[in-house]
Amino acid sequence: QVQLVESGGGLVQPGGSLRLSCEVSESIFSIYTLSWYRQAPGKQRELVADITSSGSTFYRDLAKGRFTIYRDNAKNTVYLQMDMLKPEDTGTYYCYADDPRGIYSYWGQGTQVTVSS
Repeated sequence: QVQLVESGGGLVQPGGSLRLSCEVSESIFSIYTLSWYRQAPGKQRELVADITSSGSTFYRDLAKGRFTIYRDNAKNTVYLQMDMLKPEDTGTYYCYADDPRGIYSYWGQGTQVTVSS
């Protein structure tokens, strides 16, 4: 059974940092593209950043210069380092794994990030 387990969310002040982690089942980690999405209350879920199995990264404008996505192959974990956080970064952050063939995809359960003073 494929699992994606996020952790690392919490409450942080504006300008602060958080690192989100997503541990991914070994069976898919080295093959799938891994992404972070987020969903603010009342809004649609949106892509934040992704990283392919070869390590190529993509960032939405909202993340450029502040967030870094990277993967640790030894730990089957993908991370999202978030710096200079803003109140508008508040939301539930989800890990997503996408089969490059477009056949399978999986979501994590989400982790809450709240940026507030």
